[in-house]
Amino acid sequence: MVSQEGAPHPARGARADGIPSLLPRDQEVWGPAGERGGAPGAGKPHGGSGGTAPALGPRGFPPLPQAAGAAVRLRAGAGAQAEHLRAQHEVQADGGMPTPQGCSSSPAGFTAAAVGDSIGAGWCHPCRGGRFVHSRNRAALSYTLALNHLADRTPQELAALRGRRRSGAPNNGQPFPTKLYTGLILPESLDWRMYGAVTPVKDQAVCGSCWSFATTGAMEGALFLKTGVLTPLSQQVLIDCSWGFGNYACDGGEEWRAYEWIKKHGGIASTESYGTYKGQVRVAVSLPGSPSSQDVCNITAVKAAIYKHGPVAVSIDASHKTFSFYSNGIYYEPKCELDHAVLAVGYGVLQGETYWLIKNSWSTYWGNDGYILMAMKDNNCGVATEATYPILA
Repeated sequence: MVSQEGAPHPARGARADGIPSLLPRDQEVWGPAGERGGAPGAGKPHGGSGGTAPALGPRGFPPLPQAAGAAVRLRAGAGAQAEHLRAQHEVQADGGMPTPQGCSSSPAGFTAAAVGDSIGAGWCHPCRGGRFVHSRNRAALSYTLALNHLADRTPQELAALRGRRRSGAPNNGQPFPTKLYTGLILPESLDWRMYGAVTPVKDQAVCGSCWSFATTGAMEGALFLKTGVLTPLSQQVLIDCSWGFGNYACDGGEEWRAYEWIKKHGGIASTESYGTYKGQVRVAVSLPGSPSSQDVCNITAVKAAIYKHGPVAVSIDASHKTFSFYSNGIYYEPKCELDHAVLAVGYGVLQGETYWLIKNSWSTYWGNDGYILMAMKDNNCGVATEATYPILA
């Protein structure tokens, strides 16, 4: 293990953009072995009035020095997103923009035109999507929207990103051992990024392979808790090779089927050893950790699973326009069906509202550097409905 001594600590402070990456001291994030984000001092675990936080078990370890670098740098506002859109749509040497539907032709006027009320209906082009974004932001919801790199995608193209199948077939996962965790005092907030247990946000491209990113994310976290080393694992090998277990590569799949493939083949390759993600099927190979999986199906159980076992693969509804353009704040959408797989890397409370900290695989240009806060209220978007995590042998 790496000593905590001399480890750099990120600056702390309240964020204006809605995502508490590193919270102020009165809202400290709890981590392994009851430590407050690596900082000394007392705290208040969930359900208690003070005192010592509960230990994580025999694996207690201090935050690694690289935890500061592993914590995702969350930006305020959508300035970087607008810059990215300008670059994507730049068509002239002087920075001119395409001008369908009367949009501004200058980069300086792009953002203003994109959020104006005068553009026609629809949302496939950034300017038309901007009208929707502006109208929703005026509704004073618990979250805000912003244009991003998905703004010029058609609904069909966006649907291709949501590859979480629901076959209805019984999986071989073990039920969550609820009785084992009866009486467990859970911390109010937890963010595994602070401990270096989460790899950087990736981009699945135009491929319904979200299930492979959720699977590897849960595996990476479990492996980190077991070894103290964060190893990026290959989504591509699951896309290429788990067809025989009922997954369909870019046409969708299920995490439990991926766990079955990993178990059958005695492990999963790292990204370094197998090769980078291609967003398409390559030639299948068999590669030499043997995980079993467990199913979690209620909010308290999912929180306990995240606390004891690290990041958890979950399924959500990502079909709404509000999800595509999410920027910051706590997302809440009452009408939900499961169609997308993501990774729950933590949870917490913001201004009295409980949330899940979710890592998506639509690049850092989506959401808040690739992350979203999803409300726990009413099991919003089904986060706790089909959660799974691996148990390493």
